[in-house]
Amino acid sequence: MNDFSMLAHKRRSIRDFEDRSVQESLLKEIITESCLAPNAQNSQPWNFIIVHNRSLIRKLSDESKKNILERIDADPGTSLKKYQEILKIEEFNVFYNAPCLIYVAGPRQVRSLQVDCALWACYFMLSAASRGLGSCWVDLGADIRDPQLLKEIGLPQGYRIVAPIIVGYPKRIPAPPERNTPRVLKIVS
Repeated sequence: MNDFSMLAHKRRSIRDFEDRSVQESLLKEIITESCLAPNAQNSQPWNFIIVHNRSLIRKLSDESKKNILERIDADPGTSLKKYQEILKIEEFNVFYNAPCLIYVAGPRQVRSLQVDCALWACYFMLSAASRGLGSCWVDLGADIRDPQLLKEIGLPQGYRIVAPIIVGYPKRIPAPPERNTPRVLKIVS
């Protein structure tokens, strides 16, 4: 098994972390390395907000939960409905009490923002795993609307959060979930 294959098998979505912080220098190293990710026209539209403060992470979780529940109330047919019961549990933290949260964000007007930031996030999660860290992209944590919270985390006007990623030292790394056989629709020669 080659290095990448081993890494792909090792990288899992981690939602249970040791009670220890991740050094800022290590996070910056991983962020910098991840900026080697491909992106449209080499525009590199990604920007980062690093949150180490657990009480602020909790406030961000509560804000996102509130906003998602409002969206479910407004549209009961939404695919978010499956999360309704867990989001109503006051103790539930969408960020799983992780020691660190990284928001990947960028200018709303960038057409390729979603894809560019998703590619960066993939590189970040693999880079973190190669250093013994666990991570998880928590889309439920992206719905932040409170102007005071947006100011507190430093999200500029005209920017949007693409990927909230939690990171820390995993308590354990679960086995990979079963995967479907790849569906090759056609081979054209």
